[in-house]
Amino acid sequence: MKAMIFAAGLGTRLQPLTDTIPKALVPVAGKPMLEHIFLKLKAAGFHQVVVNVHHFPEQIIDFLKQKQHFGMEVMISDEREQLLDTGGAIKKAAHFFDDGQPFLVHNVDIFSNLDLKSLCENHQPEALATLVVSRRTTSRYLLFNAENRLTGWINEATGERKPAEWQDTAQLNKYAFAGIQVISPRIAQAMQAFEPKFSLIDFYLSVAAKEPINGFIPKDFQMVDIGKTDVLERMNG
Repeated sequence: MKAMIFAAGLGTRLQPLTDTIPKALVPVAGKPMLEHIFLKLKAAGFHQVVVNVHHFPEQIIDFLKQKQHFGMEVMISDEREQLLDTGGAIKKAAHFFDDGQPFLVHNVDIFSNLDLKSLCENHQPEALATLVVSRRTTSRYLLFNAENRLTGWINEATGERKPAEWQDTAQLNKYAFAGIQVISPRIAQAMQAFEPKFSLIDFYLSVAAKEPINGFIPKDFQMVDIGKTDVLERMNG
């Protein structure tokens, strides 16, 4: 199985730590974030991984070499010239996923108790993507219909909605995205007309009316977003 780790972010919420190292190498409980994710992927049976890099890329490349790529086949998707955002990152690395099989995408700063095999098994062949979501409290929610199909997005703090013309969202389920997803390889074709840099969530919202994008709500799901200094301090406490 193949996977991608989003590791190119600037990590601005973790400054000043990320003034000298990439977010992916910030230690959590004695190990860099990236190592935790690689070990989770390996335990779930993934054997080929692509990692995108931008901020202090050589540090990530050197770290993976030191770890002998954790005994896996690893490819680097180089975004040094331009940070491509999540959608652009998938588009640039799409050639890596050339076996016609769905692939997993995991944010480097998300730690969870998710069974990755269970997620992959719940991905339906007709779906463009399956997004791990939960009822976690936040200000920005993805909106799903009764069949758990993505239909929109709302920022409850600002009132912004996508599609913008929506007025009543009371009949829809509001879930927070957990930064883990399974994506169909046909996404490369669907992304062809998009600019090199774009948000994956914005892309999903633009095609959701014609492409099934499903939500997956794991049982007894627990997750931590370690992208903030206060959360990191608690994890390392």
